[in-house]
Amino acid sequence: MLSGVKAGLVSADVLRREQQELRSHERNNKHLEEESRYSETVFRDKSGRKRDLAQERLEQRQKAEAQSERDEQYAKWGKGLAQGRQQQQNVEDAIKEMQKPLARYIDDQDLDRMLREQEREGDPMAEFIKKRKARENKEKKEKPRYNGPAPPLNRFNIWPGHRWDGVDRSNGFEQQRFARIANKKAVQELAYKWSVEDM
Repeated sequence: MLSGVKAGLVSADVLRREQQELRSHERNNKHLEEESRYSETVFRDKSGRKRDLAQERLEQRQKAEAQSERDEQYAKWGKGLAQGRQQQQNVEDAIKEMQKPLARYIDDQDLDRMLREQEREGDPMAEFIKKRKARENKEKKEKPRYNGPAPPLNRFNIWPGHRWDGVDRSNGFEQQRFARIANKKAVQELAYKWSVEDM
């Protein structure tokens, strides 16, 4: 049977012997029962290795913190970076204005500049000022320059045009010329060192 005793018609001696064996077996296993009562559960992964739950919880917490930081950054971007900067600038301007005295006089440069920069509807001089500012900006405008990796040297030190694609299509004359100049200079230097070696 499941309990370990024989099934069917059994004599008293056999029954007594089986019960004694069961009791001794229980006594032998008593210490295992006591040990297992207060033991912690061991969790294993699919491959059978023990899992460190504290470490896993720590990693999950770190991932959650990183995710929350990323979500916070995306929320900040979603509101608009330029709008955030503008709002910060407005707060700084308001703090600056609060530090000024309440009465503002005619010689206040900040007030004067602010009033001059305002564009009013129907202002006859506004069009003239816009044209003059556009002309000044046009005069200040520089020609576009090449912005990329350093181009190969040439003997005239001419910078490539702003539309250059970075491909060197020369026949190698410039590099050969620079190599000859460097070689000549090295030979002269070596000859000078050899000539003053005895001194």
